[in-house]
Amino acid sequence: MENVYLILVIILFVLAIFDLVVGVSNDAVNFVNSAVGAKAAPFKVIMAVAALGVFIGATFSSGMMEIARKSMFHPEMFFFEEVMIIFLAVMITDVILLDLFNAFGMPTSTTVSIVFELLGAAVGVALIKVANNPEVPMSEYINSAKSLAIIAGVLISVVISFTAGAIIQYITRAIFSFNYEKRFRYLGSLWGGFAITVTTYFLLVKGADGSSFMTDEVKAWIKENSNTIFLFSFIGWTLILQICHWLFKINILKFTILVGTFALAMAFAGNDLVNFIGVPIAGLDSYLHYINTPGARPDTLLMSFLSEPAQTETYILLIAGLVMVITLFTSKKARRVIKTEVDLGRQSEGEERFGSSFFARSLVRGSLSLSKSVSKIVPARLKNYLDKQFEQPDREQAAVKKGAPAFDLLRASVNLVIASILIASATSLKLPLSTTYVTFMVAMGSSLSDRAWDRDSAVYRITGVLSVIGGWFFTAFSAFTVAFLVAIALSYGGLWVLFGMLALVIFILAKSHLLNKSQDSEQIIDNEAEFEEIDGFIVSEKVQEQCKLNVTDVLTNVSEFYTKTLKAFEREDRKLLKDTAKQVNALSLRSKKMRSNIYKTVRRLQEENIDSGLYYVQVLDYLRETAQCLTFITNPCWDHLNNNHKPFSDEQFADFRSLQQRVKNIIDDSVEMIESGNFTEIERVLKAQSVILEQIRNLRKTQLKRIKKEKSGTKVSMLYLGVLHETQSMMLHLVNLVKANRDFAAYLK
Repeated sequence: MENVYLILVIILFVLAIFDLVVGVSNDAVNFVNSAVGAKAAPFKVIMAVAALGVFIGATFSSGMMEIARKSMFHPEMFFFEEVMIIFLAVMITDVILLDLFNAFGMPTSTTVSIVFELLGAAVGVALIKVANNPEVPMSEYINSAKSLAIIAGVLISVVISFTAGAIIQYITRAIFSFNYEKRFRYLGSLWGGFAITVTTYFLLVKGADGSSFMTDEVKAWIKENSNTIFLFSFIGWTLILQICHWLFKINILKFTILVGTFALAMAFAGNDLVNFIGVPIAGLDSYLHYINTPGARPDTLLMSFLSEPAQTETYILLIAGLVMVITLFTSKKARRVIKTEVDLGRQSEGEERFGSSFFARSLVRGSLSLSKSVSKIVPARLKNYLDKQFEQPDREQAAVKKGAPAFDLLRASVNLVIASILIASATSLKLPLSTTYVTFMVAMGSSLSDRAWDRDSAVYRITGVLSVIGGWFFTAFSAFTVAFLVAIALSYGGLWVLFGMLALVIFILAKSHLLNKSQDSEQIIDNEAEFEEIDGFIVSEKVQEQCKLNVTDVLTNVSEFYTKTLKAFEREDRKLLKDTAKQVNALSLRSKKMRSNIYKTVRRLQEENIDSGLYYVQVLDYLRETAQCLTFITNPCWDHLNNNHKPFSDEQFADFRSLQQRVKNIIDDSVEMIESGNFTEIERVLKAQSVILEQIRNLRKTQLKRIKKEKSGTKVSMLYLGVLHETQSMMLHLVNLVKANRDFAAYLK
């Protein structure tokens, strides 16, 4: 029997490795989003600094491990086999849940998930115990007071974090403004000294209690001399930064942000490592207690010892830290989650990931009304001063910078300092504060104060924030429910259910990996669309060259997908048509992204070449319309086939075979013409267009006769006429696209 439970402990640690990977992929956003968003250093440097912080911070998390052992339930009321069921249910649920959030690029809270999973699994097992022994009430099994305190602490942290981020950022910006470089020559070292001192003070003084390698004497000395440490740290860091700035011209804010990133990563590891390995370590301790207790039986041995203080071996914490470090450098999912949070706090305009919502629109309207009312009360002099301080830098200067940061270094430093203070304070109080909630809400509060959410983006950003917060509530609900059900299933099903659950975990991880690869390919499409941006101002020739490459590539795909659509529809090949529809939608998205980048490109054109922007806009407009026509052909064909409607008649398919070949020929000629830049044969394209339009006119007339004679059903007729109409529109836009490319090329000669 001991061997069975040893296998269960091994399974717990295997799940812990998976949990570390998926958990860090999601939580990486918590400590690198500020540095990445402000581009304080190259991405690899930021990740290296964060990795060092995580590795060292792992050794400070020993004291937090008690949360997994006794925070949500009374271990003295559960037998060994019941505790193992709770721990297994928690780990299975955690891996599944976190990986799903990563797959969709949504930040969630590993703290909330582990807390509610422990609660759900414990309630599930306790429910079975109550059913077998009604004399003992549920309250004897569940640590409801601690549970409520933890849940309340997590939720209150949301409000505190947002408020602190908004207020501190507003005050900081009012003092330094967006053009902070001049003032930072004199005040920068004070700000940097304060920021680094506050960060290190809370990490060292407040986090020392949880350290696994510090002796009690060292901890006592740090505690007794905390005020002295703070004072000398502030003086020391201020002097060091000022001297380095004078001698080596170091950027104080960048250095502060990297120190803050290190500190926040360290605080994250100290606070959140319990979320990933706390449960397996508790399982290992339980197993060791079981085998070291003579004559013990798994169904009678109570786990009272779990209530005692926990001290985790340093080597286990270091191994966990190493896994987290490797994940930081290799996880593509982490980058997707980081992008979500950075985009929501972005200072500049751009493509918004989230749509609009009724609540967001109402909130924006209410805020605008309130702002107007407050504006009438505030003295004009104060209002003018604040407006000047919050005035954005010259847009033209920002426009010429390649990959301009999402927000400036000042806001990034504020985000890091506030988040570090809040998280380290919670760690010292042994409260499992959600690092995700804190860092996300601090970032959102500071972006609000920085006026990053203007009238053109506010509804989308607020909808995004609400979507993320809604995901947090979903995390809590689903974590409790799934862990509850898994615990009950394991209690009744035993090992067979366990192996089934493990198979489900492997299946979900595999599907998630495939989804991740699919989203990576979509990201490649986005990157291609943005490839036109280069350092400094861009000349018309560079725009035209990249534009030509994009146009010919898109048109080649249009020709291929048009042919595939009609052939797959005729053969009733559902798989091919479904895949083609996905490719067509991706192509349409690419053309849309290219057109949405017009604003950025035109802003960065050289002044003397600004007229070329007219041709550039024209080309991308016609290209977008051409690709859009294809979506209105492929998607209806897929819907028709997928719903098992009647296919076209042989006569109708013959019509389209003839038409399809002509469409392919005219697109091929157009591509060849645009690639070569020789438009002397444009009359050939115009004649081919006339022939196709005439053929479509005749086919439409023939179809109307079929309808009159009732030879064609309603759905078939509507699809047939729809495909003809969109093909006609596609030909019109294609010729206009060729003409626009001709005019663009002629302008540059």
